[in-house]
Amino acid sequence: MNKVVLVEDLGSKDYKETWDFQEELFKDVVDLKIRNRREEANLETPNYFLFVEHPHVYTLGKSGDLSNLLLSEKQLADKGATFYKINRGGDITYHGPGQIVGYPILDLENFFTDIHKYLRLLEETIILTLAEYGLKTERSPGETGVWLDVGTPFARKICAMGVRASRWVTMHGFALNVNADLGYFDNIIPCGIRGKAVTSLQVELGVEKVDEEEVKSKILKHFEELFECELKSAVLQGFSNGTRIEQI
Repeated sequence: MNKVVLVEDLGSKDYKETWDFQEELFKDVVDLKIRNRREEANLETPNYFLFVEHPHVYTLGKSGDLSNLLLSEKQLADKGATFYKINRGGDITYHGPGQIVGYPILDLENFFTDIHKYLRLLEETIILTLAEYGLKTERSPGETGVWLDVGTPFARKICAMGVRASRWVTMHGFALNVNADLGYFDNIIPCGIRGKAVTSLQVELGVEKVDEEEVKSKILKHFEELFECELKSAVLQGFSNGTRIEQI
């Protein structure tokens, strides 16, 4: 089992471009697994973790309700935002500047074959990260993600999650509001959940700006501990004759 996870920070990237890149990595891993089974090969499957920040975009999961988007096409354009219906779980969410998005593309057969456990460990990664900033965050029963003040009239989500998995290979992931403009959430019913607010690390700490690079390093530290893996920085360069090239 390969427990090395190759990490790349893509910086600010268009959502569709990043989605296509995820799909390439995902397909690469799935195809390798199929080859292993068909040929009784024993080729090692890679694992990836992408950080990215997207320009303003709304995405709707495969089971989501389009009515949870409260903007017309013209209003989307006026706000400089785009919209995509995508193949992850969950309903509608927003991505934009000041938000840390993480896309782990893992072959769970390298770790454990349990999607429920995978989601809980992703949540725990964020919970432990935010605890380092003095925030007590938690899970909300029946609602994936990370929340504050669950069970009170002041419940608010700080991190959304939505994943896809096939043949035990994951894609999509989490979106943590760090310095995000929360006004963009007013244009949707976040995750299809009415009556609950959205917050950010910046708002909760009452500071002008949070160091996003510091937050990323804390996320990686807890991810590495919880998944009992080894993280390596990588530059992922596309395909050459069908083989992914990695520079470590």
